[in-house]
Amino acid sequence: MAAPSTLPHSFPTPQISRSGVLTLYGFGVRVTMQAGHLQVEDGIGHERRRLRLPRVNHRLKRLVCIGDDGFIIFAALRWLSGVGDASFSMIDRLGKVRVVTGPASPSEARLRRAQALALDNGTAIKIARELISAKLTGQEVLVREKLKNTEAADSIAALRARLDDAADLDAIRGIESRAAAEYWNAWRDLPILFPRKDASRVPSHWLIFGTRHSPLTGGPRLSVNPANSLLNYTNAVAESECRLAACACGLDPGLGMLHTDTANRDSLALDLIETIRPAIESWILDWLMHEPLRRSDFIETSNGNCRLSSSLCSKLSETAPIWGKLVAPWAEYVAHSLRAGRTSRPNVGRGFSTPLTQAHRRKAKSASPPDMKMPAVGRICRGCGARTRVGRNCPKCGRELSREKLIELAKIGRIAALRPNARRKHSETQRRHEAAKRAWRSARQPGWPDEATYIREIQPRLASVTISKISSTLGLCESYAAEIRAGRHRPHPRHWLALAELVGVFYGFAGSVRGK
Repeated sequence: MAAPSTLPHSFPTPQISRSGVLTLYGFGVRVTMQAGHLQVEDGIGHERRRLRLPRVNHRLKRLVCIGDDGFIIFAALRWLSGVGDASFSMIDRLGKVRVVTGPASPSEARLRRAQALALDNGTAIKIARELISAKLTGQEVLVREKLKNTEAADSIAALRARLDDAADLDAIRGIESRAAAEYWNAWRDLPILFPRKDASRVPSHWLIFGTRHSPLTGGPRLSVNPANSLLNYTNAVAESECRLAACACGLDPGLGMLHTDTANRDSLALDLIETIRPAIESWILDWLMHEPLRRSDFIETSNGNCRLSSSLCSKLSETAPIWGKLVAPWAEYVAHSLRAGRTSRPNVGRGFSTPLTQAHRRKAKSASPPDMKMPAVGRICRGCGARTRVGRNCPKCGRELSREKLIELAKIGRIAALRPNARRKHSETQRRHEAAKRAWRSARQPGWPDEATYIREIQPRLASVTISKISSTLGLCESYAAEIRAGRHRPHPRHWLALAELVGVFYGFAGSVRGK
């Protein structure tokens, strides 16, 4: 007998993101097993979280831990490996991958042997040339189309054309290094947007992208501003995906082509990530150019290192499946090239497995590769920093958000607000308002409107008046006018009469307040 359609069905755990990523943070992180279920406990203080995942319909693909205190048992790792392609990663907030475990294909001795011999027989040079060529192509497009720096884009294109003449790995590394200098120099003066209330509370070097080299380490690690910290952590998430991709193809993630002979490093994973770095940086760049960052999402340590909050790390960790899909064809390309000695990047042929892209299966079914959508970033109000949606009024300050306005503000940058000229104008405005208050206090005070009239009659009617109208009538900035309209700030009494006339409230002949 067929099962009735009214039978109850279990639904995916709501705490797991749509991309299948669950991020653990806090102290005393516990990943255990109970009656065949994966039990997870994390968080801090009163914000503790407890989840219990079944073996089916759990939707979990990545379990990412950013905490340093806790444990995971062997049975839990076995549970993750047995429920599909779920993996466990431990990443610190400095952008360092600590642990990565996930599904791996059986070790193939012939492939590993070919990987070890690639540096001696010339295969590594040809693979490295393809990987760096893909990276420089992406960098050229980003600089030309998004940063609008034609000179830097032409320099990168010229360096990419020299890859064909590179005779050894040192020459390829030299070309990549010179291209990186041109590339990051185009990023140097990129303004970083913060909400108006946060712009004066952040260090001045947070307001521009600056250099990729941290003064603490001389390299990208331990960055001192939010933009570089975003890149570091996202690169760490992508690096863990590259390691998983290499293992799934039967490769040794520690035997690299460009990155070689360094202990405690997944060199091949770092080789593979070079191909998708432009995609990562393009996503971060769109974020920085279109949306402001919030001060509460970043922490500055005693030595100046800028670290990310747990919530922001969780948001960035959700991008893991995207980077895994992007690096999948490159991991298969490396495996195919090593196995057959193929040196170009042709279409996948017969006899070569495609465990990541499933190219053979789609070809048999005449199916096209699935579309990949880049993850969307949360919308932040440029006035108060509240999370909202484009096209909707900010729930706190009532300002209408506009993508074009955000782009314009991002181009101008918040650096202008900290310059001496801007500070001088701000001081002059404050002095003008103080003089107006003194003149009002020295003059005869009007008996109407009083405070009760403002609260009862004037304030409710301000909701129907635009912010710009209030700003121009009182001679105040729009942000303060928005606070007045929302009722969070009561203007000085000298403005009450002008506001009464603006909303159509006047004092009647019989001594009563009337509205038009």
